[in-house]
Amino acid sequence: MATFQFPQQTSFYSGKVRDVYSIGNHLLVMVASNRISAFDVILPRPIPFKGQVLNQIAAYMLDATKDICPNWLLASPAPNVSVGKRCTPFKIEMVVRGNLTGHAWRTYASGARTLCGVTMPEGLKENDYFPTPIITPSTKASEGHDEDISKEEIITQGLATAEEWAALEQYALQLFARGKAIAAKQGLILVDTKYEFGKIDDTIYLMDEIHTPDSSRYFYADGFEERQSTGERQQQLSKEFVREWLIANNFMGKEGQSVPAMSDEWVDTISTRYIELYEKVIGKKFVPEAWNDEDVYNKTIAALNELKA
Repeated sequence: MATFQFPQQTSFYSGKVRDVYSIGNHLLVMVASNRISAFDVILPRPIPFKGQVLNQIAAYMLDATKDICPNWLLASPAPNVSVGKRCTPFKIEMVVRGNLTGHAWRTYASGARTLCGVTMPEGLKENDYFPTPIITPSTKASEGHDEDISKEEIITQGLATAEEWAALEQYALQLFARGKAIAAKQGLILVDTKYEFGKIDDTIYLMDEIHTPDSSRYFYADGFEERQSTGERQQQLSKEFVREWLIANNFMGKEGQSVPAMSDEWVDTISTRYIELYEKVIGKKFVPEAWNDEDVYNKTIAALNELKA
């Protein structure tokens, strides 16, 4: 995927899976690539249609939650492009967990009962529901690994004021409840997810993508309780299967470890899983759209001109 140069572009940032362009002081262009990352490492091969899947799920979910919290999105001019308001980001991710899964389970299984300053109750099994959803924030690292952080540390370090934290917490829990309701209609359980927020003047905005397979984990609701009672693995739609494959191939992003080779078949499998999640979450057939760099550039320019008009 090409790196673009847009009129009035003031900065460019290439993230793990997206390229972000600042336009003037007020607009942002976010291009979702087909890159895939896990354990904070970009894997060696792109995944067909992944950028489109993420971009279009995010646009759908941002529209479905705009009554809860203002969000940054203004237009989606191309399958893999979003244009929106440029915010000053909070340097934290609001991770909301409804179930004891993933990082929370690995922490719990090690014997710890506190995560990010939040106490987890005794007697839980992997994937059990928490009594109520919990927020386990992390720092938003520009490089390297994001780090767990507590509410108290966030306020002490000045990453958010107490008043801002209260608003972020309320927004995150309301968004998670809406995400769970949307998922439930599709026969899914939204297990955990992350939200990023920023500010323009005194207004807090929801930023980035939400409720996508890169930022969220979903279980199939059908048979969930039965699988829990018998100790079976839960059927899930998320990026966790990629992490599990890496772990099975002795890679967790640690020093000295090498990323395993990805076969054509494995790349196709990942692409199919992303498309499956799109169709399951959105409830519509995925329509793959081929794009070329010139087309993306021209459509983005047209959208920017319209927003500035």
